[in-house]
Amino acid sequence: MAPETIDIQLKKGVLGLCVLALLDRGDSYAYEIASRLSDAINMGEGTVYPLMRRMQTDGLVETYLVESPSGPSRKYYRLSPAGRDALDGQTADWKTFTAAVDAVLDAPRDTPPKAAQTADALVPAGDAQ
Repeated sequence: MAPETIDIQLKKGVLGLCVLALLDRGDSYAYEIASRLSDAINMGEGTVYPLMRRMQTDGLVETYLVESPSGPSRKYYRLSPAGRDALDGQTADWKTFTAAVDAVLDAPRDTPPKAAQTADALVPAGDAQ
């Protein structure tokens, strides 16, 4: 997997958690959420809108309309009680996961087993393959 593919997959994997976290700070409309995520994690709008619809279908967010003085009404999103529960659970899972990844990344490099060190010592440098 190419590095950019890993990056995209990581972003998609945490996108829902990020949306829930943003809505936990206050109600918002989809374009504003997409803009904030674009700035924060470089995630495009095209990914956010389908996610918002899915989150609404799944009952994680609720919507309401707010009249706009400069155009049509805007659909605002807010966390539902199920969304708040999902945020709490996903946040705990994320912290556990990132702590485990950090532990793997920060672990000291293993030294070769004694048998491997002995075998290396027995092979003259010119004969190593």
